[in-house]
Amino acid sequence: MEDIHYYETTVDWKSGRIGEISAPGFNNVEVATPPEFKNGVAGIWSPEHLFVASANICLMTTFLAIAENSKVEFKSYTSKAVGKLEKVDGKFMMSEIELFPRVVVPAGADIERVKRIVEKAEANCLISNSMKTQIKLNIEIITV
Repeated sequence: MEDIHYYETTVDWKSGRIGEISAPGFNNVEVATPPEFKNGVAGIWSPEHLFVASANICLMTTFLAIAENSKVEFKSYTSKAVGKLEKVDGKFMMSEIELFPRVVVPAGADIERVKRIVEKAEANCLISNSMKTQIKLNIEIITV
């Protein structure tokens, strides 16, 4: 695998506070200013939602890779993410993202090992490693 990769996106303004993001080979996604801001639009993906989602998705994909390489069996993975947007030094920034991964494993699984793999996934997530946002991890491991 090469050490440098490029990811191209284009955003086109449509009207008001709404645009559309596209990338070669992908479906377009409507984007907008979130409703918390003046003239924001509810129900449309915002940069804030996509920012938080990026950290959440990266945790999942990194976990999947490490779990596969570690031959760890699990039944399901789901994760909620909550981003905190606030003014810091007079500027809005996403100061914190709290991740709530929930991994369901078979009875008898090494829960501590699975927890360490989730922690390793977060530590190696290239997206959160690229953010100055504080990442908090709240892991739940369930056996069935």
